[in-house]
This record gives sequence, structure tokens and C-alpha cells, in this order.
Amino acid sequence: MRNLKSRLGICCLFVLVAWQGVARAADTASFAALAASLEEAVGAHGRYVAVREARIARLKQRLRETDASDSAFFRWNGEIYKEYKAYICDSAIHYLRLNMEWAERHHRWEEAVEAGLEFVYLTASTGMYGEATELLSRIDRAALPARLLPDYYKACHKLYTEMSFYTLDKVFKERYRKSAICYDDSLMQILPVSSPFFLERREMREAASGRMDEALSINDMRLAAVEPDTPEYALVTYQRSLLYRRLGNKEEEKRCLALSALTDIRLCITDHASLWNLAQLLYEEGDTERAYRYIRFSWEETNLYNARSRSLQTAGILSLIDLTYQAMRERQSDRLRFSLWLISALIVLLAAAMAFIYRQMKRLSAARNNLEYANEQLQLSNNIKEEYVGRFMNLCSVYINRLDAYRRMVNKKVSAGQLEELQQMVRSREMLEAGLKELHENFDTAFLHLFPHFVDEFNELLQPEGRIVPRKGELLNTELRIFALIRLGINDSSQIAEFLRYSVNTIYNYRAKVKSKARISREDFEMQVMKIR
Repeated sequence: MRNLKSRLGICCLFVLVAWQGVARAADTASFAALAASLEEAVGAHGRYVAVREARIARLKQRLRETDASDSAFFRWNGEIYKEYKAYICDSAIHYLRLNMEWAERHHRWEEAVEAGLEFVYLTASTGMYGEATELLSRIDRAALPARLLPDYYKACHKLYTEMSFYTLDKVFKERYRKSAICYDDSLMQILPVSSPFFLERREMREAASGRMDEALSINDMRLAAVEPDTPEYALVTYQRSLLYRRLGNKEEEKRCLALSALTDIRLCITDHASLWNLAQLLYEEGDTERAYRYIRFSWEETNLYNARSRSLQTAGILSLIDLTYQAMRERQSDRLRFSLWLISALIVLLAAAMAFIYRQMKRLSAARNNLEYANEQLQLSNNIKEEYVGRFMNLCSVYINRLDAYRRMVNKKVSAGQLEELQQMVRSREMLEAGLKELHENFDTAFLHLFPHFVDEFNELLQPEGRIVPRKGELLNTELRIFALIRLGINDSSQIAEFLRYSVNTIYNYRAKVKSKARISREDFEMQVMKIR
């Protein structure tokens, strides 16, 4: 009986395919055309962000104007949550939690449970399994009204599906998988056969069973029932790409991923999978440069959304594409350097030829005084060249002499059997300390050449008693050097520690100690350091 209802529902929806065929003409665009639109959308991303932020600002204004005891407060909170749901995870959780607390405070049990189920679904989707499990355990399934049963089963199915996917333990993976299947079966028993989520689940089941023609037919109906440039359209086209992946149709898979990614960008949806999947596909086809652009953009969006599970999903492919892209750029740089050397050589030869011709013409047409003047200028030019060549040769000679002296000293001690003394020399940190000192002095000199007033302006950010003054003979000390690196854009403590040869904890302590003496808030201190000119 259930199968008969399913077939009837599916047959009814076939009608939608015909009358919306014209509206889907754009969906047949080639991947090349969609890729061009995708590049434009990435470039115009700031405009789409502004549109969403403007909507959120209007909703927040409505919320501020609403009394917290009014039911409209619950409604505006919910609208803000919907805006943040696929945009910024932290903010979505915040406003959803506000609604849960409001409903509990005003004894609106059904609204509290409804918000709680939404909270379970969202946190399960973003990897917060502990929070989702705890809240789900507090919901009494038997006491739920009929209208909330689909939400309950959806939340349970989502939680156990995600836990099954990410756990590394085989026993728990199988247990979670079976639980997800049970809740999916329960959900399918109560959903209307024509509902979008029923069709989505039905499509996935058909695909999992290998019945790809049936799965594509269901996806056709779902695609006909949604409007372009909507979140639903992005989801359906993404799921269609998964069907083509199973069929091995790479071109259609790319096209559907591009449609989905284009919709995500235009709607400023940061919780997406289509763009980084497209980047992976392009990378596999050798289109590394475009794959790199897409994965970098997708990674920035993922970081904005700020969900642990999304970062885990994209980190691997980002690293792989990034390494390949950097290797490709290095090869391009090598070719460019070779071309520049070749062009430079040709320019030198051309300049030499022109100079030779010029000098010949001068010899024929100019008087002796002009010739003497030219000789004087030529001699001056040669002197400048000799000076620069001499400096270069002297620098090379210094390093060669150092290496040769060290080689002779090592050879002498080895020949004399003074291995213990040689070992002590090798263990000594004197050379390392001298090298580090020279490195730091060079860094200090170069940095202060770029930012000559750095020390004074930095001290202006500190309280008078906490100002830092280098010792005599120093340009910068350790504290100043740390924040000089931060001013150059090196903000990671591990990178700073590696450069200065300190532990990461030491760098953290230095940073915290200096910021504790700031005249401004500690949170804004490093931002103000970045503004020093």
C-alpha cells in the first residue's frame, strides 16, 4: 500500500516537468558558460554579502523594537536564525538558543521542543555531537504532537548519520548506521509522499540500491518543483551531481556542481559542499589553477561559517591542491626567471651593439674633445662597474674563506685524532648564536629602514611605566622583534617562535606580558600595531 502511494505521488509530480521545461532552459548551459558565470560571482561576492547583511540588520532592528515578552520576539529571533543558518554557524546557534530559552521561560512547550529539534539538527550537521545528543535525550518522543514527529525523526536520522560517517570505530559506526536507518524508516512512514523531503530520501534510497534511472527521475521532479536562485535549488542540483558521479558522467557532474555553487555564492550560503567538490574534480582533471581559486574561496567561506565538520571535510583537498598549485607556480617562476635572464642578455647585447655603433659614429663625426669626453664617461662607468663587481667578489670571497678555514680546521683536528675536541666544537652553539645574532641584526636594520618610527609609535600604545627601550647597542629587543614580525603580517606564534628560536609558550608569554601593559584594550592591541607606519 505504501509503495502504491509512493508511485501515485511520483506520477502526479511528473506533470511538473513538462510545464516548467522552459524555466529550466538555463540549466542546460555548458560547463564552460557556467564557469564564466562562477568566476563573475566570486568577484562580486562582496555585493551578495552586503545584501544578506542588510537583511540581517533589518531583522535585528525589528527585534530591538519588539518587547521581549511578546510572541513576535520569538518570531523575529527565528527569522534571524534562518538568515544565519547557512551563513554563520555560531550566530545561528546563538539566536536558536535564545528562542529555546524564550519558549521555556514563557511555558510554550511545543515551541521550545520545535526549537530544540532544530538545534539538534543544526549541531549534528556541524559536528557538535555531544550537544545534539544531550538535548535529544531530554525530548520525550511519546509526548510529541504529530506535527513535530517528522522533525524529531529528521533530527535523529541526521545525528546518527553524521556520527556514523565521522567515527573511526567500526562497532560504533555500524551501530550508528543501523540507528540512522531505523529513524529514516520511521520518517518515511509519516511523511507525505509528495513532500520535498520524502522525495529527497526516496531519491537517495534508489541511488543506494543502484536504480539510477529512478533516482534521476525523482531528481527531475524535485528540480521542476524548485525555483532557481533558491537554497532548495542549490541542494537539488548538488544532489543531482552525486547521481552523475555514481554514473561516471564527469561533465554533467561538473555542470550540476557549478549550478549549485553559483546559487550558493549568489545567496551568500557559506555552508556548502558544491564548490570544494568542483575544485576537487577540476584538480583531478589537471585544471590546478582554477581548482586552487575555488578551494581557497571555499575555504574562506568555510572558516566564516565556523563549523568543525566542514573544516575537516575541506582541509584535505585544500592541502593537496595548495601543494600542487605552489609546485606549478614554482615551475612557472623558474621559466619566467629563465626568460628574464635571456631577455636581459639580449638587451645587453643590443645595448652593446648600439653603443658600439654610436661610438663609431662619434669617432667619425665628432671632434677629439667629444671623443675624450666620451672616454671619460666610459671610464667613470667602468669604475662604477668595478666597484660593484668588487663588492660582490669580496662578499663571495669572505664566505669562501670562512668555509675553507672551517674545512682546514676540521681536517687538521681529524688528522690529529682530536675527535673529542672536534665533537665539542660541533656541539657548541657559538656559531649558531653568532649566526642568529647576525640574522637578528640584519632583520632589525632592514625593518627599521622600512618603519623608522616603529619603536616610538609602539611605545605610544603602552602605559608609560611599561614602555620598552632596547639596551645600548641594540636596535630591537625580543619583545619589539616579536611585534615587528606581527607588523609584517606574521601573526602565528609557532612561526614567530621558529624564527626567533624560542618555544611557542615563550612567545605566548611575551605577547601576553606586553599586551597587559597596553593603554588600549588587549583585543585591539595587535590591530593597532598593524597600523604603525
